[in-house]
Amino acid sequence: MKVQILLILIFGICESSVFSQSDNQKNAGSNPAPGIIFSEKEYDFGTIKSGSEAVHYFVFSNTGNTPAVILNVRASCGCMASEWPKAPVGPGMKDSLRIEYNTKIKGTFNKTINIQSNAADALVELRIKGNVVKTK
Repeated sequence: MKVQILLILIFGICESSVFSQSDNQKNAGSNPAPGIIFSEKEYDFGTIKSGSEAVHYFVFSNTGNTPAVILNVRASCGCMASEWPKAPVGPGMKDSLRIEYNTKIKGTFNKTINIQSNAADALVELRIKGNVVKTK
């Protein structure tokens, strides 16, 4: 008898968690995630003189119905600096991510920047490339 009661309790708990998961899925559908879309995912600096400024702004739009937040930006090396909006970007709004490459490092480069956000596509990879030459 105790085993039957235990099984009924376990079944009841499992059943209620299944229903609560489907209810959560329904609620998530009524509140769609923001959509962060970058106007470009790669930028070529071309040939740059050593010591000159190498800055690019990756522009993005929030195509969703809720505010978009960039949570983290991670560059593939310490040769880049980044700045991004810390405040939420509203639906239909645009903003940008600033990337600066250290041109004291000579030679060809091809680097990635990983963007983490609360958007439906939570991880986006951007890329910069170019060639830093010695100043004459």
